[in-house]
Amino acid sequence: MKTTSGERNMQKNSKTSFDTKCVHSGIDEYEFGAVVPPIYQTSTFKFKSAQHGAALFAGEEKGYIYTRMSNPTVEAMENSIAELEGGHKALGCASGMAAVSTAFGALTSSGDHVICSTAVYGPTTTILNTIFKRYGVEVSFVDTSNNEAVKNAVKKNTKVIYVETPGNPTLAVSDLKTISEIAHKNNAVVVVDNTFMSPALQRPFEFGADVVLHSLTKFLNGHADVIGGVIVVKDEETYKHFRKTLNQLGGVIDPFNSFLVHRGIKTLSLRMDRHCESAMKIAEYLEKHPIIKWVCYPGLKSHPQYELGLQQHKGHGGMITFEVAGGIEAGRVLMNSVKLCQLAVSLGGVESLIQHPASMTHYSMGKEAREAASISDGLVRLSVGIENVDDIIADLDQALNKVKEASTISNEQSV
Repeated sequence: MKTTSGERNMQKNSKTSFDTKCVHSGIDEYEFGAVVPPIYQTSTFKFKSAQHGAALFAGEEKGYIYTRMSNPTVEAMENSIAELEGGHKALGCASGMAAVSTAFGALTSSGDHVICSTAVYGPTTTILNTIFKRYGVEVSFVDTSNNEAVKNAVKKNTKVIYVETPGNPTLAVSDLKTISEIAHKNNAVVVVDNTFMSPALQRPFEFGADVVLHSLTKFLNGHADVIGGVIVVKDEETYKHFRKTLNQLGGVIDPFNSFLVHRGIKTLSLRMDRHCESAMKIAEYLEKHPIIKWVCYPGLKSHPQYELGLQQHKGHGGMITFEVAGGIEAGRVLMNSVKLCQLAVSLGGVESLIQHPASMTHYSMGKEAREAASISDGLVRLSVGIENVDDIIADLDQALNKVKEASTISNEQSV
């Protein structure tokens, strides 16, 4: 494989459109003229000589030693995402949670303080409240959509402000520019989980963030067939520190999953356009439906941070949350009645997925923490796929009719 880092840097500095970068980013000139990066499905790499091996370990020469440390297929995927996010380099991880744990492992020590969004992926809350708490890391969960709350939560030992925006599953939008200013004034690092938006819709580095991470499982891969995560950093010093942490913890992604993610990224821009267009139509439909209590979608003017979203997002995303009148039982009827939308956790795939956070993805948080994060028992989360939008609406409509029928029968029986 030829080294073309100079060519890649030229691409980064060019005005190439995001759509084009999705197709070509991270791709070098490969042996035999391969258009698609090959899968280097090997655990180890042969040295040219004892001297060559020693030089690689000493960092005097660039090359590959062992796939846990680096691999050409993994590196191609990492370079692609780093370019799309506008970062320096990226680190592929075995899962989204491997990315989260590596980030906190690299940035915190015993006695440090972390500020974390209340509306955040459930296991992120859990790992901070369990493993990192045992390691002596203090955590404050804050509504990061409230700038004053973030500012008031800062302590002398605050090292990280961790923001998921839009938040999971409430879709609360946090002001990345203001939060970054607060953090940097207090010598803290801003880490942003950009999973819900992807770099197609939001680029946190442009607003001052220091580290960006994703669950690759979601929109970046987009096909519900990969478990993976990624961390993107802004400079070489941070990259080396994170790489050392990741290599030691061992939560690295494998070459085949990296290949699949890199392939999925080629259609990221197209898919996100479809997700956004369909989600907007579905949100408007739900907002007008008589048995829907409320709908939360950043593209609706009723969203509390609608104006901020217009400034921070290039599109409103493919995630919608809402509550059906009748609470948790009505929500269960809805989810058990859909036919096209699939009842499953995760998100960001080509297929529409529907789930109940309080009993599924955010169950591990506990009821008190969910209530603090505004995750009601009746909240339903919908990940809008790329199916025909009329078909998705028709499916939701017939399911909501079932909810209405069940409510009518229940009322009649109680009379």
